[in-house]
Amino acid sequence: MLHALSGMEVNTAIDDFGTGFSSLSHLRDLPIDKIKIDRSFVQDAAESDKNAAICQDAITLAQELDLRVVAEGTETVEQHNYLMSLGYEVFQGFLCVR
Repeated sequence: MLHALSGMEVNTAIDDFGTGFSSLSHLRDLPIDKIKIDRSFVQDAAESDKNAAICQDAITLAQELDLRVVAEGTETVEQHNYLMSLGYEVFQGFLCVR
């Protein structure tokens, strides 16, 4: 079904990437346009070296696969600025609606 939607120029995303049932094989095998990095990694990226590494690696992986990456759970200007320094261009969270 995803291949049919892609043929109709419908964009698709993997939500909450990095948690649950998300898998790197999905990035390889499915016609995906973007991944949305789970907020559990995004929210503490500036304070946690491990979360920062996951966020940075997601950007690198997405760039290599010609995908866009959405940073879910962006709630503060500080988070936004830090994630921009990593290379994120698309943000989702309470900061965007204030």
